[in-house]
Amino acid sequence: MFKESSVVIAQKYYYTDFDWRIGVLNNKPIYACKYYMAKGHWQITNHTKKIQHGGTEAFAIQQVDKIVLKAALKAAKTIGNGLYGIDIKMVDNKPLIIEINDNPSIDADVEDEYAGDQLYTTIMLEFLNRMNLKKTPYVNH
Repeated sequence: MFKESSVVIAQKYYYTDFDWRIGVLNNKPIYACKYYMAKGHWQITNHTKKIQHGGTEAFAIQQVDKIVLKAALKAAKTIGNGLYGIDIKMVDNKPLIIEINDNPSIDADVEDEYAGDQLYTTIMLEFLNRMNLKKTPYVNH
C-alpha cells in the first residue's frame, strides 16, 4: 500500500448482523435504516459472481436507540450541516461510526420505506430554504 500512497488508514473490523444508517440533514435526523449483511457474507453486498444484497428495514426516528442518534448527530456535526448518511455498528452496546457519507444513497423503498414522500419533501424544502436565503442580501447591523 505504501507504494501507492504515503498515508494508509486502517479501521478495525467488527462483524455485526447489520449496520445502522442514520440520515442527517441540517443537524437533524431525517431517516433511519438497518442494512443487513448479505447471507453468509461480511458486507451488506456480496460482490461475487452472483451479486447478493442483505435486506433493509426502515424505522421512525423515535424507534432508534438514543445513543445511536446521538452518535450520528455528533459525527455529522464534525463535517457540517449538509445531508449525510452516517453508518454505525453497535459493538458491546456502544455505537461505532463506520463511515460518514456526504453523498448518501436515498433509494425508493429503502431509506424512504418509513417516511415515504415526506422524506423527499423534507430534503427539498431544506434546499429551497437555503437557496432563498442566498438570495437575501447580507445586511450588517
